Amino acid sequence: MSGFGVRVPDGAPHPKGPGRRPGPFAVSSKDVTTRFPDPQLLSMQAQPSGVRVAMTTTAGVVELVTHPTRTAYRGLPRPRGQVDLVVDGALVATDELTGGDTVLVDLATRSTQTSAGEAHVSRFEGLPAGEKRVELWLPHNEVVDLVELRADAPVAPVEPVGPRWLHHGSSISQGSNATSPARTWPSFVARGAGVELRNLGLGGSALVDPFMARVMRDTPADLVSVALGINVVNGDVMRLRSFVPAVHGFLDTIRDGHPSTPLVLVTPIHCGIHEDTSGPGAFDVERLQRGEVGFVATGPVGGDELGRLTLRRVREALAEVVTRRDDPHLHLLDGLSLYGEQDEAEHPLPDALHPDTRTHEVIATRFAERVFGEGGPFTGER
Repeated sequence: MSGFGVRVPDGAPHPKGPGRRPGPFAVSSKDVTTRFPDPQLLSMQAQPSGVRVAMTTTAGVVELVTHPTRTAYRGLPRPRGQVDLVVDGALVATDELTGGDTVLVDLATRSTQTSAGEAHVSRFEGLPAGEKRVELWLPHNEVVDLVELRADAPVAPVEPVGPRWLHHGSSISQGSNATSPARTWPSFVARGAGVELRNLGLGGSALVDPFMARVMRDTPADLVSVALGINVVNGDVMRLRSFVPAVHGFLDTIRDGHPSTPLVLVTPIHCGIHEDTSGPGAFDVERLQRGEVGFVATGPVGGDELGRLTLRRVREALAEVVTRRDDPHLHLLDGLSLYGEQDEAEHPLPDALHPDTRTHEVIATRFAERVFGEGGPFTGER
């Protein structure tokens, strides 16, 4: 299965690419969930963005049996997860999940109600003849238990091909509002660039956490990127005084394991509600009353003298961080070059916070051009 980290026996080198060998102070997922079992983080890390079942086969029919668990909100539409079929790098079919367990959340009372359902079978027929690489991309917005893989011909696991790209970011990186897992912007980029994606995009949880930096430090990678800012602002979790040293420390920790790996620090894309207004963010009550999901910023406009953060302040701070570090392999990517104010008219954010599928593709195309294209920081790394 691709998209997961590699467990390395103590004392052994990483199987591919640079990376710090996990030692006595390495951080495992168990350590993180024990030390700080944040419900938001636990919910997001259980949704497998970028994870896929990969195989080679001559099969014409492939079935994947899963048992989904989804979170739904009373009175609000939320699309079901999808399983994407990718053959030799091309997205050829999508299957929408049905059944499974449902956790129904009432936003007014904060109560939850759980109901059980049956497993789901994703069946794909008419696959091209001959041996091919088949990937089944798992939903980025539901939890799934893998039950069974079936095919009408033998299947064999495949080793990762191409450089390992390790990325961390917010729900925008995890894929919020994208219709299916292979259509999130990191997935678009990875398939087009021919790299192996390890996506640590975690909705609401790109908060410059030290444990996340240590996980990245200990994960094999040939390419590293980090998108920071939106969750810090809409969570209203830091002031400028704490944010800048935290980012330096985050990068220091990554560099302990990847001292010369190309590393791209991505500033926030345009988000009108938080450009000049600090957090915390909140649901837009008027839109909720209409049965729609939307978000607003509730902090003071322009921040204040206490150093509250807006997206403009975050971009300035991240640019200064890169300038002050003596690191020839560290690169700054302005998020406004991926999605700026000028894009808002043609590609509005449906909920005022997250891009839709078409906008994920726009962001992916621009990221690939600037990072993997000629003269980009990942040029020549494939």
